[in-house]
Amino acid sequence: MAVGAVYCSSCGSPVSAGTPAGTGAPQPGRKSSLEMPGIAYNVAGLLCYILWPVACVLFLLIGPYNRNRFVRFHAFQAIFLGLAGIVVAVALQIMTSILALIPIIGWIAGGLIWVAYGITLLIVVIMLMYKAYNGEQYGVAVIGNLARQQSEKMA
Repeated sequence: MAVGAVYCSSCGSPVSAGTPAGTGAPQPGRKSSLEMPGIAYNVAGLLCYILWPVACVLFLLIGPYNRNRFVRFHAFQAIFLGLAGIVVAVALQIMTSILALIPIIGWIAGGLIWVAYGITLLIVVIMLMYKAYNGEQYGVAVIGNLARQQSEKMA
């Protein structure tokens, strides 16, 4: 089981025993905040990536999700990843427009660049959805650090 996991990766049950106090994880003998009615926190983290940006904004505004550090982290990471994806897409559009001036080779290179970008972004998003569903706060390079800082500021 991964360090910091909220759910067992094999069976999906909440992890409750042996977590230190003050970490936001469920405590033995207490009702887990993960058992509250509504959407489970791991599913809320997953939905941030699937329903971007609507789910991110809703989970940052609506309680009890806006009080959970795990959901806030994934909401901010999904927002920052989406914005970074838009910035990279604009830069790629400019670059491939210039490449398109070269007949045939430029067109092929531009197409391959867009395919590589799409596949890479899809793989990253699927990996983050998988990590969120398994209860892990896995952060992407710079974006994960920014999301972690933002989610802790709201605490």
